This record gives sequence, structure tokens and C-alpha cells, in this order.
Amino acid sequence: MPPPELPATDELLAALRASESRFRAAFADAGIGMVLVDTEDLVIEANPAFAAMLGREVAELVGMHIHEIIDPEDTPRRLYRELVAGRRDRLRVEKQLKHREGREVWSSVTISLVRDAEGQPFYTLAMFEDVTERRRLGDRLAYQALHDPLTRLPNRTYFFERLNAACLPGPQPAGESGGRRVGVCYLDLDGFAAINDTLGHHIGDQLLTAVAARLERRFAGGEGWLVARLGGDEFAVLVADSEGSEQLTTLAAQVLTLLERPFEVAGHRLAVTASVGVVERPVQGTSPTDLVKDADATLYWSKSDGRARWTLYDRDRGAHQLTRRLLSTALRPALERGEFTVEYQPLVGLADGTVHGAEALVRWRHPRFGTLSPDRFIPLAEESGAIVPLGKWVLEESCKQARGWLAEFPDTEAFVSVNLAARQIWDSDVVADVAQVLERTGLPARLLQLELTESAVLGPGGRPLQALQALADMGVRIAIDDFGTGYSNLAYLSRLPVHALKLDGTFIEGFRDPAPVGRPDLRSRRSEADEQIVGAMVRLAHDLGLTVTAEGIENAAQAERLRLTGCDTAQGWYFARPGAATLVAAILREGRIRTPGPDQPALRP
Repeated sequence: MPPPELPATDELLAALRASESRFRAAFADAGIGMVLVDTEDLVIEANPAFAAMLGREVAELVGMHIHEIIDPEDTPRRLYRELVAGRRDRLRVEKQLKHREGREVWSSVTISLVRDAEGQPFYTLAMFEDVTERRRLGDRLAYQALHDPLTRLPNRTYFFERLNAACLPGPQPAGESGGRRVGVCYLDLDGFAAINDTLGHHIGDQLLTAVAARLERRFAGGEGWLVARLGGDEFAVLVADSEGSEQLTTLAAQVLTLLERPFEVAGHRLAVTASVGVVERPVQGTSPTDLVKDADATLYWSKSDGRARWTLYDRDRGAHQLTRRLLSTALRPALERGEFTVEYQPLVGLADGTVHGAEALVRWRHPRFGTLSPDRFIPLAEESGAIVPLGKWVLEESCKQARGWLAEFPDTEAFVSVNLAARQIWDSDVVADVAQVLERTGLPARLLQLELTESAVLGPGGRPLQALQALADMGVRIAIDDFGTGYSNLAYLSRLPVHALKLDGTFIEGFRDPAPVGRPDLRSRRSEADEQIVGAMVRLAHDLGLTVTAEGIENAAQAERLRLTGCDTAQGWYFARPGAATLVAAILREGRIRTPGPDQPALRP
């Protein structure tokens, strides 16, 4: 087959001119910026769209070095070398252009090479798409994602990003040794909820904005610190590369001083205080999670210690708090696993030494911490609400045991005394619970005594009083425990369904101060005052038809002096330590308790 005929030279030239004309028309009229650059990085030609992007004329761009338009630092050199080497057809990057007025112009740039007949780069064709608005929108969204919309401060997300960076291992600042350190002041406004409730959330929001402005002006910026709003009325100051705990405590004190000056908000003059938790430590060995957890715990300590103060993290106190949390969460499972037991301490008549009854004292046989006394876990049970199921269990166990004593020693009529928490009255139907336990165990109501603290019994009327009255009508004995420590209304006491008072141990302290041998007149003034106070309370109780029990008796002389005041019963290590139910049974079997001689040293727990 013969080769195809080539077009005539004139026709070829005409075709090339037509093609060039179409290219130039497309180049000039294109809606995106286009520029041709030679191998020396000089602009050969630029279209009007590109000139408009830069606020310039086309003519002034021709011959300009490309780096006068695009920052050379932004050029991806490695990718461009791959383009020249033919390993990629085109290159797409995002670059910031230099506008004549100095404002920011961001462009998505597509770069390709035009090569000569030998395949060498002849010139570069770059096409520019203006993405400034898209970039600004992205920046706005990023800002909103990292900043609080109300106060404009960095938010929790931004705070944790910076905290994570501050906790990364890195070079030690010049002139320092011992490793990099980091610190956080975590603060919370005291009583802020009351402002929202009384003045409205719009006033509260304005107050938060004003607080944020003060904190930012004082602590953000120059020193590289970060002030953030973590949510609600909580703020934090992050100090990366801190200089030590003294720097952080000084900062915390400055926060308190800064907020002392009242705020003028919408015509209201508002005085606020803050509680501040301070944590400062080496970066090595810590984590952002631990740091914030400890800062939160320390803030809680500031609140519980009285507010309007700062508190520095204490490792020992933190360990104690951790133990409290572990115990609190383990209470209910421990009850299900049968880790609790009840011990009994006899209540002894001071007149004849006979056992009238016994107080039930719950113990926790913890698999890790050993045997725990009630003061270690009862407050936690009350806080968490676990006191309700625990109290029911103790009541049932104690009533079963008292029914056993009654069966073995029917003539003694020894009662069992069980502590009742105020929350058991509010969170459960204690009257129904007691009635059901007495019915199941067969214990007569007269042999059950319930002990409540003075603050629970002598509070305002209502449900507690109604419950106590119903229990008393049932025949259950009611005793006020730790009497003398609350805000006693003695006139109110006469109207309560109470049968016994248990004097707080602080009133027995003076009875532990013996007089010199043969000189009873040399008793201390504290001892004489305590005797007079106890004597007056005993007489008052007897006038009201109540019996009186003293706790914490440690020696014979103390027991005798209490007997002389008219005190009815007592308990303490002098008579017997708390023990198994068999201890009480053994004493009941013998008829009276054997006590140490008067010359024996006092027993102390």
C-alpha cells in the first residue's frame, strides 16, 4: 500500500496557525489562571484570569521571576524533579500567591511540562484555580472545632492537643536539667449555678465571657501559656516547660487575685471566687490522662476544703482518694460476695455488771486491704447509696443473732443495737423493712434497738420523725448515737420517740484523766467540767424517762466515775472488745462480765 499523501506545506502551516490561534483564544479566555514559564523560571506569558488573581496587569507579569509570585519555600522540589524526569505527567499542589495588595490568595495549581523534539523541558504550563474562599471556610471550620463559641478561648479539644504535645518527650530547654516539666491550673467558679438560677443564663454567659477575657489578657500569649475553657464554668491554664510547682502555685494565687475584683455585667455587680487545682510534674512518667485526672481531683479538694483557694496535688492524698473510689465501687459487689461480717460489743450495766445487750458493728473483710472498720466504708456507702442494701443485711444478721441469744438465754432478754443511717430513712421504707425482718427472724420488737445520729434525729420534722414514731409504736427501741455533737434542741427532745441516749466519746475524755493517788481533789479542770456536763445530761435524760449509755470506757476508775454520775450502761475495751456473737453468748452464760482489776493499765484501741 502506498504511503498516505502529506498535506501541502501551506496547508500544514495554516493548520498550525489555526491550532495556535485556538490555543491562544483558550489561554486568554480561560476562567482559570494560566501561565507559561521558561526553563529559567521567568514568565513567558500569563492570561488575564491569572493577572486578576494577583491584582496585576498581564504585561507586567511577562518576564517576572516566578518566585516573585509564588513563595519558593512552598515549591515541592522532590515532586518537581519527578515531573522533569518523566516519572509523573503532572503535579498538583496548593500554594499561596503574592497579591499586589499583600492579601492572602490561595490557589490549587496544576503543573505540566511542554517538551521539545528531543524530549527536554521547553517550558512549564501552570494552571491556577482560586481556592481562597474554600480555604477560609476550612480555616473557619477548624477554628470553630478548636475554640469555644462563647468566650473565643481554645476549647477542650485544643487544650488536649496542646497538652499531648507538651507531654511528648523532647529536648530539654537550654540551661535546665532534670527533664522537661508540665503544669496545669484547673479552675472552677464557685457558686456559678446560683447566678444562672437567679439572674438567668444570659447573665451567666456574659460573666463567663468577662472571666475569660481577664484570664486571657493576663496569662495567654507571651509566655507560651494556653488559657482554655473546658466547659461550663471550668477553665484551665496550661504551662508547657514549667519551671516547677512554685511557678504554678504562684500562677494559681494570681488567678484568685485576678477574679477578686467584681465584674460589671448588664447592670449587675457580681463578685465571684474560684477554686483552683494545681498539678505540676516532670513530663517523663506522666500522661495527659493522668495529669487531667489528678487536676480534677485537686480541684475537688479545693472545693471540699472551703472554696476560694488553690490546692496543690498531693500524691498521698491522691492515693487515699483512689482507695476511696476503689472501695466505693466495690461495696455492692462485696455484699453480694459475702465479704461483710458483724461483730458485737456488749452493753454493760454499770450498777451490776450484767450485759443488757450488744451493739452490732459491721466489718468488711476486704481481700486486698484486710479487715476494714465501719469508719473506712460507711461514709462511702452513704454517699453512694449502698448503705441501704448493706443496712438491710446488717439488720437481718443482727436480728437473727439476737433471736439466737433469746432462744439460748430466755431470761436475759438481751437486745441488739443496730446503727441506722439517715439515708436509710429517706431512700427506703425502713418501717416496712424492720417489720419484715422481725417477722422473718421471730425477734420481739422490744429486743431491737436502732441507733441514729443526733443530726439525723433532731433535724426538721417530716418523714424521719414519722418513721421513728412508727418504729417506736411497733415496740422498737430508739437511741440517739453520739449525743452532744449536733445542734440539740432539748425541748424538741422531749417530743421525740426516743428511749436512750449514747453520749459521744468526747464527753468521756475528761474521765480518762485520773487524779493523783490519794488526792482526788487534784483532778484537772477539764475532768471536773466533763463530769458536771455528763451529770447534767444524765439527770436531764432520766427526767425525760431515757436511759444513758457511755462509749469508749477504758479502765475501772473511769467506769466507776461514770456510775456515780448515774450513767446506766457503758461499752468499751475495758469490758470487751467487739467480737463474734459467741463472745456475747459466753458472757450471758456466765451471768455477768468479768472486768480487769482496778490496778490494770487502761486498754486502748
